[in-house]
Amino acid sequence: MIEKVRAQAGSAIFARVAGPEGPRRRERIHGTEGPRRFTPDDPIWRVHADASMFVGGIRALLLQSLHPLAMAGVDQHSGFRGDPWGRLQRTSAFLAETTFGTIEHADRSIGAVRRIHERITGTADDGRPYAASDPHLLRWVHVAEADSFLRAHDRYGAQRLSADERDTYVAQSAVTARLLGATDLPEDVAGLEEALRNYRPELRSTPAAREAARFMLLRPPVPWAIRPPYGLLAAAAVGLLPRWARLPLRVPWLPLTEATAVRAGGAVVTRAIGWAISPPERST
Repeated sequence: MIEKVRAQAGSAIFARVAGPEGPRRRERIHGTEGPRRFTPDDPIWRVHADASMFVGGIRALLLQSLHPLAMAGVDQHSGFRGDPWGRLQRTSAFLAETTFGTIEHADRSIGAVRRIHERITGTADDGRPYAASDPHLLRWVHVAEADSFLRAHDRYGAQRLSADERDTYVAQSAVTARLLGATDLPEDVAGLEEALRNYRPELRSTPAAREAARFMLLRPPVPWAIRPPYGLLAAAAVGLLPRWARLPLRVPWLPLTEATAVRAGGAVVTRAIGWAISPPERST
């Protein structure tokens, strides 16, 4: 009975994140023979396979929204409001393909995204032009993601990384970003933190960023049955945001609550998701 409930929970979560093509995509990604850039022993494999990615993903989207040009591209060209789960499923597929897939499949996926980026151009509300293929904007998206995934894994990951492994994760995560067209990428944790600091003068509150935060945190596109666990994930993501990012997004800073209830709730829900989506142990 327990295994049946576990299987149903795992299937529901996987279907929501991976979409209807998820099972076939997973079989293709993990079942195809061929050389891969990363192995299960690599830090990037361990981080991206962990349930803490649910927290890191929400934090990354919140942080990325603070760059007006990056947010303009999302707001004007992405279907994150009309089809938020479709966007999540495409992002999930890209991360899986480029982390766990063969080099051939990873490069094909990277090429497809580059072609999409070449078509995304426009003008932000402040009058500045933007292009999704801009190496500087691609670097920002990467820095926000790498920082978010690593911090979420540090806090909620099942297997913590050593200091050297954290540096290796930053270097390995830069591989795909570089192939997408980003340049001058950090190769270790110190470089990642410096890059994040250097972007701060470019970040600011915009109506689009605040609306995106409200959408993700207050009006999430999830069924009522899974609103409570999603709320715990969202609270855990907010709890990992730096203090300087809170005011522009109009999210509170509650140090005592975040150090106790929020952290405990995030740990519970990530463990539950990890248990639900992991394969059952085989009996001997």
